[in-house]
Amino acid sequence: MDRNNSDNRSTSRRTVLQGAGTAAVVGLAGCLGGDDEAESLEELLEEDPDEYEPVEIGHWWTAGGEEEAFQALVEGFEEEYPEIEVESSPSPGGAGSALEADIRNRVVDQNPPSTFQVWPGQALTDYTEEDLLYDIEGHVWDDDMREAYLDGPVDVSRPHGDFVAVPINIHRLNNLFYNVDVVEEADVDVESIDSPSALLDVMETVDEAGYVGMAQQTQSAWSTLQLWAQVLLGEYGADVYESFIEGNVEDNESEIRDSLQIVVDYTDYFNEDASSLSWDEASGYINRGEAAFFHQGDWAAGEYEADDELEYGEDWDHVAFPGTEEMYALNMDSFVFPKHNPSPNATVRFLRYAGSADAQERFNPAKGSIPPRTDVPDDAFTPFLQDQMADFEGSSEQPPSVAHGLAVAPSIQTDIEGAFANFIDNWDVDAAYQELVDSFD
Repeated sequence: MDRNNSDNRSTSRRTVLQGAGTAAVVGLAGCLGGDDEAESLEELLEEDPDEYEPVEIGHWWTAGGEEEAFQALVEGFEEEYPEIEVESSPSPGGAGSALEADIRNRVVDQNPPSTFQVWPGQALTDYTEEDLLYDIEGHVWDDDMREAYLDGPVDVSRPHGDFVAVPINIHRLNNLFYNVDVVEEADVDVESIDSPSALLDVMETVDEAGYVGMAQQTQSAWSTLQLWAQVLLGEYGADVYESFIEGNVEDNESEIRDSLQIVVDYTDYFNEDASSLSWDEASGYINRGEAAFFHQGDWAAGEYEADDELEYGEDWDHVAFPGTEEMYALNMDSFVFPKHNPSPNATVRFLRYAGSADAQERFNPAKGSIPPRTDVPDDAFTPFLQDQMADFEGSSEQPPSVAHGLAVAPSIQTDIEGAFANFIDNWDVDAAYQELVDSFD
């Protein structure tokens, strides 16, 4: 999960977020790449095609299962290409912000690593608009690889037409976790909840039974933004969500206002200490049997699987967030091929490997995510992740995340997160709606 440290960031005011976003954009736009024209990828790969410089990989996977996953990926690559040396270049902390700063500085100096971990989709806008990434269609993406990926992962690999990224994992965002004993004692049929507004009625029933309706953290904005996105998807569908991320906010005013109001209504059933908790602390309400529901990405399953007293399907379980049963809302990590590359032949081979079934089978079980390829065996995955893989393959829509940068450009995402930083302070639907309108101006 790529939000591990985000609750420690005190980004509770829009001005702070805007300042950070502006710095990032200024650091990129208009000055990246310098004056030297990068060689074409074809020219680079024709020069000494069997000569391999070390492949340097920038990433922020430095703790727990993420570190284990990265090491498994590297080991698999070294088995495939023993002649290529791997240099790990970690930048831990800040939910990826430290890596972003390091990469930005190195790209400005025309001294990037061979490849680096990055959210795909619109999060790549600052790089693609400055023409800083190679188009890797043909060199990495071929027909077999394209056929193994569903449309959602393919779309975020080419946010502006050219293939510039290789997704290696998927985290699902539209999960609703629940404590089995609590919902049974409250006499709730989870499978019958068919919309976000219907979930509100169920939480009232849970509250009357003496439990927290929905565990939540409001210490930082991202998880409420993530929750609202699922409410919009579940109540009004993928077409409205797609229209929103395209900037058509005023065309969907009633839907956006209503979905914001549903989130406000949810707050009546949040835990009273929501404003002082991190997401993993909030998830503890499920472990302890004190809350019925918890919305979060699939990384939350790790909190329950680590508890020896809890069994999947018996003590805790999950359903798709009501109304999103045919959807698989995406958060992903990917690797890219920056220009002025120090090791082009090694890099293209690493990206081919990252897009392979072998790499994704090694990486994802430890990461707690699923592969974007649909042909990866599920034997090494937990029962929960096996269920997620089946849901992914059966999904008809794979909407990209706003909260994690896939769906909108970085400057817009910063403003949207700023709007939600204010929203969790005042729960003012009118103000939040207007700030969402302004985010796309």
